[in-house]
Amino acid sequence: MTTTQRVRRAGLATVAALVIGGSGVAIGAAATDSSASGTPAAATATSRSPGPASYASVVRQVLPSVVLIRTENGLGSGVVLDRSGNIVTNAHVAGNATKFGVQVAGDTAPRSARLVGTYPPDDLAVIRADNPAGLQPARFGDSDKVQAGDVVLAIGNPLGLSGSATQGIISATDRAVTEPATEGSPAATLPGAIQTSAPINPGNSGGALVSASGQVVGIPTLAAGSPQGGGQAQGIGFAIPSNLARDIATQIIDTGHVTNSHRAAIGAEVATVLGPDGTAGGVGVVAVTSGGGAERAGLRPGDVIRAIDGAQIPDTTALTQALAAAKPGDKVAVTVSRDGQDRSVQVTLGELPGS
Repeated sequence: MTTTQRVRRAGLATVAALVIGGSGVAIGAAATDSSASGTPAAATATSRSPGPASYASVVRQVLPSVVLIRTENGLGSGVVLDRSGNIVTNAHVAGNATKFGVQVAGDTAPRSARLVGTYPPDDLAVIRADNPAGLQPARFGDSDKVQAGDVVLAIGNPLGLSGSATQGIISATDRAVTEPATEGSPAATLPGAIQTSAPINPGNSGGALVSASGQVVGIPTLAAGSPQGGGQAQGIGFAIPSNLARDIATQIIDTGHVTNSHRAAIGAEVATVLGPDGTAGGVGVVAVTSGGGAERAGLRPGDVIRAIDGAQIPDTTALTQALAAAKPGDKVAVTVSRDGQDRSVQVTLGELPGS
């Protein structure tokens, strides 16, 4: 496993079960409150906020920009980006497929689409409809300006119910959420995720989280599952910020690849090290990238990473959460164990290669 995640100074980690909205599979994952500004979480139960008596006009405005995506393995949602028929969705919705059926609410039959490109580290993909007629590009808002308490709607195709909308608020911003691997999609750490109380159900993945004015501010991706009984927790879902989604999607459309990930990399392949009792005891360096930050700092295969900037790193999941939001070029203090002795080295983070 190559450590590729951005560093964010770790906050309090809380364990949750997350449900990927495109597959409906309950998976174990961790959500970290990593806001540098200490943005508090608002109430996570589904909330009714003051506002208009109806959001019908917002739903009517957004529906032509949200499509149902069909693959051989399931259903998901997507958001229309432009008049050429480019559609942004989740990488886990696209999976291993290269051909898709897409359908706007009101269409009598799906139209064909093909894969443009995918970027699993951010769980994003772009597909393109062969016939873009009638597809209306969404209006995107500035996700950096959203804040806890803002009213939002999640619009997508939960359980295949085309053009469904749910309402809630933004509960918190700047969450770092780790989703484990699923069939056709590797594990990913999503930095800066938006937490929302708007219900997100299987099939909502890749759809639109929109403001009360109808601007897309996020791409719904995950819903939390209840730790008791395996049911879905109420009012805890996560979305990829729209600014990140547009940036990555634009790179994929322009070049077919991601050329600037904006994500920091430590420059090493790592694996969890188990102690004598079978519990995780650190992150072992399997190999270092030539010229990368780890090699320049003197790390070498066999070293065991114990901490980053003082935060304990018992396993690779903890490492991906600790390395969730630093920028390339940032310097971090890495505590490593070598030959039974701990030492601290300063690593200058590089940039995660694109796709």
